[in-house]
This record gives sequence, C-alpha cells and structure tokens, in this order.
Amino acid sequence: MLRRLYDWTMDLAGHRHALLALAVISFAESSVFPIPPDILMIPMILAAPHRAWLIATVCTLASVAGGLAGYAIGALLFDTVGQPIVAFYGYLDRFAEFQQRYEEWGAWIVAGAGVTPFPYKVITITSGVMNLDLLVFVIASVLSRGARFFILAALLWKFGPPIRSFIERYLPWLATLFFVLLFAGFVAIRYLV
Repeated sequence: MLRRLYDWTMDLAGHRHALLALAVISFAESSVFPIPPDILMIPMILAAPHRAWLIATVCTLASVAGGLAGYAIGALLFDTVGQPIVAFYGYLDRFAEFQQRYEEWGAWIVAGAGVTPFPYKVITITSGVMNLDLLVFVIASVLSRGARFFILAALLWKFGPPIRSFIERYLPWLATLFFVLLFAGFVAIRYLV
C-alpha cells in the first residue's frame, strides 16, 4: 500500500495540475492547514528536476499570499477564526507573553519561523493581531519562505537522482521515520514551546 501511495504521489507530482495543487497547499499551510507543502514539492522536483526553480517560485509566492491571508485573519478575525487556530497548536495560553516578545522582535520572528518547522500560520496570524508593519511582514516572509523552498529545490535539483533511489529503496523505513518525527514535532510544539 505504501508503494502505491508513493507511486500515486509521484504521478500527481508529474500531473499537469501539480503546480496548482502545490499553490493551494502552500497558500493554505501559511494560514490554516497543518501539512507543509514540502510533502508535494519534494516529489514534484524529483519527478521533474528541470522545473525545480519554477516549483520553488510557485511555492514561495503562494506561501506568502497565504501568509497575507493569515495576517488578515489575525487583524480582522482573531476572535472567531484566529484564536481557534492558535489554540489548536497549543499557543493560546502563552499568547500574551508571546505578544510582548513579538513587539520587540516581530520581523525576526517572522523570518525565523519562515524557514523552520514552527507552524508558520501561528506567526502570520500573530503578525496581524500585533499589526506588524505589512511591508516588513511581506519582506521577511518572501526572504524566509523563499530561502526555505529554494534551498530545498537546489538540493533536490543537485542530488535528486540519488535521493530518489534512496527513497524508493528505503520507503517503508522513511515513511515510518517521517510520521514519528511529525508526531514528535506536534508533541514538542504543544508541550515544550
């Protein structure tokens, strides 16, 4: 079953609507969706390495646009939409403390969260709540999200065939490791941060 799922993802990655699917996932991940776009971006680049830079560009632009949606949620809809999202990630009880740090370090927080596994949507919503300067938010988002996706694209473009062979050879172990790390990440975010 895992092999069929992998093959399906690789087929989807080569599908003519794959860029649209990636854009939708990238947009949603920056404002509400918990799954990162890397899940689709990686097989897309492995399936078509000559499109790595286009894929990274689409992912970056859609992610920043989604970040602006998250910003709007924080600025205009925090009580009804933003608060439940922040609560889902376990940050609601520490939100006031985080707001104080955010006033001083807002641009750096956006930049740091853009390249790390930290839920970027929490940062985009907080930016809106805190009324972080929109230009600063956009610049920090473009630089950090662009760095994340273009570095990934460059690595896959350069080392793609050996990585693809490695993935196909150790797929069951890698899938298990991925889900363990994903679960551990959610636990760490919930209880440690």
